[in-house]
Amino acid sequence: MEAAFFDLDKTVIDRASIAAFGRPFLKGGLINRRIVARAAISQLIYLYFGADEERLVRVRESMLALTKGWDRAQVRQIVRETMLQTMEPIMYAEALELMELHRAAGHRVYLVSASPEEIVLPLADLLGVDGAICSRGEVDEQGCYTGRMAFYAYGDSKATAMRELAERTGLDLAASSAYSDSATDLPMLEAVGRPVAVNPDRALAKVARERGWEVRNFIKPIRLRDRVGRTTPVVTTSLAVAGAALILWRRGLRGRHAAARLAGRPA
Repeated sequence: MEAAFFDLDKTVIDRASIAAFGRPFLKGGLINRRIVARAAISQLIYLYFGADEERLVRVRESMLALTKGWDRAQVRQIVRETMLQTMEPIMYAEALELMELHRAAGHRVYLVSASPEEIVLPLADLLGVDGAICSRGEVDEQGCYTGRMAFYAYGDSKATAMRELAERTGLDLAASSAYSDSATDLPMLEAVGRPVAVNPDRALAKVARERGWEVRNFIKPIRLRDRVGRTTPVVTTSLAVAGAALILWRRGLRGRHAAARLAGRPA
């Protein structure tokens, strides 16, 4: 069984997922305007310069300190209530097309992200993928975050989790694909037989050139509900698939070319 593993930030969506929820967290009383402004500046740096290991460590530590004492149930409620309006407009059409092509080829599809499970798992439901590997914050007996990580899906940890998943479910990683934008995900990309650099940062672009990896540029955000006429707070798996299928129908020729490439046939 083959699979396709998609990084989230700047691969499936066009920005950092945690920063995207700044406004809902502000309205929910979890953060203040100063923190939102600081997050916006960090987002600009991330978009234009990428995220090296040192910068990611600083962001992780500041986020852990910020979330200490937050009630997990409240965070989950805010994310689920605002998931569609927050994440849907920033999804890349090209990522959704690829997911649908992999599904059509009989491949399993997974999100693999350092972002917290409170964001990644509802998004996995929204997109109708087979599962997700993501970070988990430690929670105390009262259901509040302690400010420590139970599991951090980053670097080698992503690749290890992918191998463990493959062993449990019978996935053939050598025949599988992985998509990411960052050199920090080299272990994830090296764990599969078909690594693809998507909107790569400078370091990953250099590695991709040196190793002859495929490079793709995703540039078109898309709104699923605009395609399927859905306005409720939750998109079911069938609607997500239908939205992606409609995209492919409207781009039939390009979709057929992409399917041929995945199958290794001339386009």
